[in-house]
Amino acid sequence: MQDESIRDDRQALTGDLAAMTSPLQAYLETLHHTYQPLREGAMADYIPELAKANPDWFGICIVTVDGRVYQVGNYDQEFTMQSVSKPFVYGLALEDHGRDYVLSKVGVEPSGDAFNAIVLDEQSNRPYNPMVNAGAIAIAGLIKGENPAERMNRLLELFRRYTGRTMRLDVAVFLSERTTGDRNRAIAYLMRNFGMLAGNLEETLDLYFQQCSLLVTCHDLAVIAATLANDGLNPITHERAVDADYVQDMLSVMYTCGMYDFSGEWAYRVGLPAKSGVGGGILAVAPRKLGIGVFSPLLDTRGNSVRGVKVCTEISRHFGLHAFNTCTDDTRLREAIFGRL
Repeated sequence: MQDESIRDDRQALTGDLAAMTSPLQAYLETLHHTYQPLREGAMADYIPELAKANPDWFGICIVTVDGRVYQVGNYDQEFTMQSVSKPFVYGLALEDHGRDYVLSKVGVEPSGDAFNAIVLDEQSNRPYNPMVNAGAIAIAGLIKGENPAERMNRLLELFRRYTGRTMRLDVAVFLSERTTGDRNRAIAYLMRNFGMLAGNLEETLDLYFQQCSLLVTCHDLAVIAATLANDGLNPITHERAVDADYVQDMLSVMYTCGMYDFSGEWAYRVGLPAKSGVGGGILAVAPRKLGIGVFSPLLDTRGNSVRGVKVCTEISRHFGLHAFNTCTDDTRLREAIFGRL
């Protein structure tokens, strides 16, 4: 047993040294140095607790599907997931009910409106997609459990599988969201009026506010993204986080709807399934290759991290990660990870 522990320690040390000497690590450090002075954007202030973030916080992390980790800056600074949580709760609802049933309750069409718009698809009698607040609230109402505590524990266990660590709630942010969440209550009551939402509305809203208030780091985001890139298998712990059959559903709605009303331009310029949150996090997925996590709380007018958008754009362009890139192979990425072959 001791020999195994020593071998594991040596493997971890070897991996750390490989990351430290990798051209990819040097590239991330250059990116961080380039965009750290950027002061564009503003903190989210409609949730009072979020306005307390430090505008200088800035972290970047990449995790490959074989478990290599490259990170720089404030990659271990905790912040709340906010809308980054939406694709993963959607995945849990798919596991609970199946694709057809969930699709009958929440659509997959981009709305073209702000994430908190009080707009519903009245023709199909559904929220437009799971990435806007209306759709995410409806998805929260689909999570199985005998009571609110059991449903919340299922979310904590879900994100434990994705991140490989025990998750915890930022109670101050949760209470702040609950206190100031009248717009989300309006959305929920409107959906109930149209028969789109059943059950106890306050319990559903509390679960939604709680999923948004879970604490993560930039490192966590990259591990989560790499888990999706790895068909739902966590590349660090090797534990399955989500049924592989539903990964394509999650990535599809992330690609078309994940970046608020910037999703179309993101798909055009970056070309990766992604999800952002007003806490300052962005995760992006390069299927079968790697996951990207970026954290910076300065947001643009659409609610996306300013530094995060720029970093993801640069990484995608530099390594040819765009989903529809047909001009380059993986040579540059392989050389960045392993050195020149």
